[in-house]
Formats: sequence, C-alpha cells, structure tokens
Amino acid sequence: MSDPQIVASVLGADYSRLGGEVLDLTAAGVDRIQWDIMDGHFVPALTFGSDVVGACRPYVTVPFEAHLMVADPDPVLADFAAAGCETIIVHVEACPHLHRTLSRIRDLGARAGVAVNPSTSLDFVPYVLDQLDHVLVMTVNPGFGGQDYIEAMEKKVSEAREIVRASGRLIQIEVDGGISADTAAGARRSGAELLVAGSALLTHPAGKRAAVEDLHRVLADAPAAP
Repeated sequence: MSDPQIVASVLGADYSRLGGEVLDLTAAGVDRIQWDIMDGHFVPALTFGSDVVGACRPYVTVPFEAHLMVADPDPVLADFAAAGCETIIVHVEACPHLHRTLSRIRDLGARAGVAVNPSTSLDFVPYVLDQLDHVLVMTVNPGFGGQDYIEAMEKKVSEAREIVRASGRLIQIEVDGGISADTAAGARRSGAELLVAGSALLTHPAGKRAAVEDLHRVLADAPAAP
C-alpha cells in the first residue's frame, strides 16, 4: 500500500470564493481536491459544472478529481477532463456499460475510477480491472455532506483491497464520507490509501491546517492493511 493521501472535498466550501477555498486547502497541506458533481437526479442535490472546476484549476497544481454523482456521466466526461481533472470517478450504479465508460475516461487522458454506494457489492470489480485506476468505497450514502461514517463499510474496503492485491494491478482504494480524525484510522487499517474529507477540514475550529495535521497524526499511528 502507498502512503495515505488526504483528498479535500469542496462540497461544503464557500461557493462565493471557491478559488480561494481551493488555494487555502492546498496551503493547509491536502494532497488532492475532489469536486462532488451532482445533477439533481442521481442524487437530490445540484452542485458544480465543469466551467466552475476549470475556473479554479489555475489556482493550484495539486491533482483534481471529479466525482460524478450523475445519472448519465458519459456526455460530460470530456468536459471534466478538459477542465483539468486528472481523475474522473463514475458510479457503477449509473453506468450500464461500465467497461466502455472507464475506457473512455482513459482515452481522454484521465485516470479512471469507479465509486460504489454502501448497498452495492463489489462483484463487478474483477470484470473491469483492466480499465481501473481507483476504487472508491462510499462510507456514506452519496448526495449530502456532513453525514455520519458507516463503519460497516470497512469490511468492503478490505474486500476491495484483497481483489486489487490478487490482481497484481496498481489500483488505489479511496474512501469518501464521514472521514475525520475519529474515523480515518479505521479506514486506513482496512486498506484505504486516499481519504476524502470535507466537513472535517472545512469546519475545524482551529482551521484547515490544524485539521490536516490532525488527520496526518491519526494516519501516522494507524497501521496500514498488509
């Protein structure tokens, strides 16, 4: 397993100054920025378009990832790749032709990821390993920030890690939802390498840098999955 990385979700950020928020999070020490793209159909909320992501891209050099919580991701893949997202993540539940969608993401020059809702099994993963760079295990139900971490998903994270290890491929395991200094250790012990944090970073009473330092401290003490 690689060293853990902290991925900042800007879902709960101040939308009137998103460029500044992205800059502040990067200065605080996060490794990546995640854009939660919601369409009001796959999930109830409606968030950013690719133009907003593209407008913020010049502010920082850390990688961007687009987490597409949309009912039909295929028509917008090229838009988010053009906006500067090095990784594009789609939901298996929204992709009837998942292998083709992941292949298209890679053809666009981006890394391809697939997200899995809490009630969705990992049975599909062995059939798309050749097109995968990330498996994202949702540790909350998608669509809203500030939800409680579902501890039972740690078993699924471990299952994902075992599938990837058996394949011999360099595929990263990501977790998203409810990640904080209280929950990050369990996710890491289960096999997570990329940990998406939103509210824990944006609402920390001592600020974003202190929040990142708290997460790093917890992760440093958490033994990684073998």
